Order: sequence, then structure tokens, then C-alpha cells
Amino acid sequence: MTAPFEAADGVWVLTGAGRPSTHPDDLSRAAALPAWRAQRFLRGRGLLRALLHTVAPATSGAVIVPDRRGRPRLAGFPRAGISVSHSDGVTACAFAPDRPTGVDLQHPSDTAGPVLARRLLRSHAPAVLALPPARAAREVAWVWTAQEACVKAAGTGLAGRPWDIDVPPGRRTGTWGAYRWICLRELSDIPLSCAYGRSGPPAHPATQTPARPLAKGRRDT
Repeated sequence: MTAPFEAADGVWVLTGAGRPSTHPDDLSRAAALPAWRAQRFLRGRGLLRALLHTVAPATSGAVIVPDRRGRPRLAGFPRAGISVSHSDGVTACAFAPDRPTGVDLQHPSDTAGPVLARRLLRSHAPAVLALPPARAAREVAWVWTAQEACVKAAGTGLAGRPWDIDVPPGRRTGTWGAYRWICLRELSDIPLSCAYGRSGPPAHPATQTPARPLAKGRRDT
């Protein structure tokens, strides 16, 4: 995806390698990180700022700060939603001017682990596990990106128990409480999904007890 795509009304997504950000605040925050993580951080911030510069220029120079849940926010733009995801050198970002949003990108594994598939897909797992291994792994990755995008939009992360969100395999859109998710299957060869809430103040599902990550190799900022 070489140009921003409007996945829904006012919800923009962009993917790419990402040119490192040169914003002074981003550089200051990166200086405190290990070199490999700083590089990834700056690529993510750079791609996000490129998206903002294209679709909402007034926000592109804003300082990006974490909220109390650790979710990135644009200082001075309290209603705007932003999100960044990384997977194996590729970055995705999302922006919405007036609603919470989340994005998730995930390179699939070679095969679908049955334990993970059953955890994420529940009643849908047998049909997916009956597919050829690579295809099954790809479908699991699509489901996971939609689940992760939802909890990132909500600001709950893994505490929101993304594996409990019902995402039927092959489905392109769906809802989870106050949030809507979209699998961008026609636009991305790598499983990529975004989610967004209603315009106005974000709605948060009840926070659950945090759990350990399920998807190996997922990297986000």
C-alpha cells in the first residue's frame, strides 16, 4: 500500500517500510531505547507522520505521547486516534481525526499451531485446521489481526482478551461492542486489519486480567 487508504469514513491506513522520523520529540524518545528498537520506533513514527502529513497536515507535527494505558495519542488533538503495528520489517499505521482506531499487521507462520488456532478461532478452528497448512496459518493470522486491532482501538491491549472476540474466518468486516473491524484482504498481501470506534470520546470495554501474548513475532509500538 503505497498511498493512504480510507478504510472507513475518516479512518486512514498506510503500510510500508517507513522512513525514520526526524521529529525532535521522536528522536529524544528513541535515544533511550536499544538500537534495534529505536530504529523500529522511528520507522513507525516516520510512517505515521507521513500519513498525517497527507490526510491531516495540521496534526503531523504534534508530539506523540502515551495515555494512561500506553496507547499513543496526539498531544493537542484529544479526539484523534492513532495506531502503529510492526511485523518483520513492515510497518502499518492508522489515523482517525475523531474516533479511536487500531491497526494490526502480522506475517503468517508456515503452519497454524492447533492450540493457538483453537484459542483464537474456537468453534471455527476445525474447518480452518482442515485447510492446507500454509492457508490455515494465513487465516489464523487474518483473524488475529482483526482481534488485535479491536483491543488496540479500545486501548485495552491483551487485557481486553482479543482471543475472545468472534472473528469468523474469511469475514471481511464485523463488530465488537462499540467497535467495528475490517480485514483489508483486497489491499494487503500481508494480513492487515483495522478497527475503529464511534466518533467522540472513546468507549472502553471492561478491562480483564492481563495475559501473556499469544502471537509469536508480533511487534507493535
